[in-house]
Amino acid sequence: MKTVLRFLKPYKRLCILTLLTMLVDAAGALLIPTLTADMINIGVSGGNLNFIVQRGLAMVAVTVLAGAATLLGSWLCADLSAKVGKDMRNAVYDKSLAFSAHDFEQFGTGSMIARTLNDVNIIQQSIVWCIQMVIPVPALCTMGIVMAFAIDATMGYLLIAVTALIIVLAVLVTRKASVIFESLQRFLDRMNVVLRENITGVRVIRAFNKERREEARIRRTFEQYAESSIQANRLFVGLDSTAFFMINLCIVAILWIGGNRIGAGYMEIGDITALIEYAILILYYIIMAQMVIILLPRARVCLRRMEEVLSRKPEICDGEAPLLPDSKREEAVVAFDNVSFRFADADEDTLGGLTFTCRRGQTTAIIGGTGSGKSTIAKLILRFHDVTSGQLRFDGQDVRGMTQNELRGRIAYIPQKAWLFSGTIADNLRDGREGAREPEMFHALKVAQAGFVEELPEGLNAHVAQGGTNFSGGQKQRLSIARALMKQADLYIFDDSFSALDFKTDAALRKALAAETGDAAVLIIAQRISTILNADKIIVLDNGRMVGMGSHAGLMENCPVYRDIARSQMKGDERDAG
Repeated sequence: MKTVLRFLKPYKRLCILTLLTMLVDAAGALLIPTLTADMINIGVSGGNLNFIVQRGLAMVAVTVLAGAATLLGSWLCADLSAKVGKDMRNAVYDKSLAFSAHDFEQFGTGSMIARTLNDVNIIQQSIVWCIQMVIPVPALCTMGIVMAFAIDATMGYLLIAVTALIIVLAVLVTRKASVIFESLQRFLDRMNVVLRENITGVRVIRAFNKERREEARIRRTFEQYAESSIQANRLFVGLDSTAFFMINLCIVAILWIGGNRIGAGYMEIGDITALIEYAILILYYIIMAQMVIILLPRARVCLRRMEEVLSRKPEICDGEAPLLPDSKREEAVVAFDNVSFRFADADEDTLGGLTFTCRRGQTTAIIGGTGSGKSTIAKLILRFHDVTSGQLRFDGQDVRGMTQNELRGRIAYIPQKAWLFSGTIADNLRDGREGAREPEMFHALKVAQAGFVEELPEGLNAHVAQGGTNFSGGQKQRLSIARALMKQADLYIFDDSFSALDFKTDAALRKALAAETGDAAVLIIAQRISTILNADKIIVLDNGRMVGMGSHAGLMENCPVYRDIARSQMKGDERDAG
């Protein structure tokens, strides 16, 4: 509840105005039966036509006022919930951007999407229902019961008894609903995960002929969700039937007891009409509130899931030290000083005792077998993770003392799996530098050997599908490299970014990069020896440990691991040539 109030606080005036309109609506609804009773008791029974006209006009005025309050209240309520929902989504999304890879893994992609969209939608809808259906109930019940007591104390006690009975019923049902809706949210998360896997992995599923297995898996997930939904619907049906039965029972009781009270001279005939209207209004609002209250456990589960994201302290926190100005930049852009790293859930270090530097104007390459920790080095530099021990410096400063925004603003990173955003080629290139002009973009494309863009009918305005799926692997890599070059960074990290390129394009690209990145440090993480032959310094990793460092010729002579990699690739090239 504190979380909801925190998001409502900026809209305090809007909240108060919305509640006032709801109260006016409730008061108007209760005033109509009172005017009706007076009209019957005085106007109809006494044959006073003027009184009937006066009360009729008053009823019209109250109806118009209450109707206007209803419309205004609904509009204000929708506006309030939309603003709160927007703030909640922004808060969850902004918090997710601050998460490290390990933080994000604790929730999972499917769950984070569900928490940001579905959970917030449910909370937002619950706010609307609570304001319109729950909050007015205490005021309406109080006013209605007071008016009933003003007519006859016995009838007032009758309304209290029926109201209390339905409230007790609502509490019992709510307890049961809480468990059902919690399981419903878990199944929804599971559905998101399974659907995401099936959609993104559809080619693999077809390649291995596993359609039937996946159909069975997703069918089980749908069935589990359906079973929980059916249980929830049964609660609604049972409560709905019981509540309307109670309304009819209350009306019968009012007619029976009221008839006796009229016969005894304690009430008039018009009072029966007013009491029935009071009872229907009170019980109707309570029934609507019950329907909302049944849904509140689901909203509470969603709220708790949102709070889990908002309350989680990010593993990576910003430091306060700014980066040095250009005049004080050091030659060593990146320096590893006896760095070790271990994942939070691992028993052993992934990287251990790394010491090396990446200098301006030089190309540093890292090579090693699969799982040797090459890409982890790039993630440490970018502060996707923090080092476990040792020190990692950028321009002479410990990266843990810098803000992530400043650090990453100086680095251009091209990941293993090239990713392009939906839009146009120009939009993607401007992610590297906002406001870039066409000549600058074409220059970056030329360096990245992405001349195919000029041959496209729409050129820079060519459409890019989500993930760049309308381009080949090599084209995506070259466009990703061009985007990185737009940044004009101090450090360029190529994380196996040439793997989808043929040898000729690879060689031409590296030659063009050497001239383009002369004032920056370049770090190439590669699988192919041919990609790093001309690097100024090659670092060889084996099981997270540095087993060699030097030039290609020196490593061929002194590093068995590097020599084995080179020989295995040369044999592979010979087989390919044969």
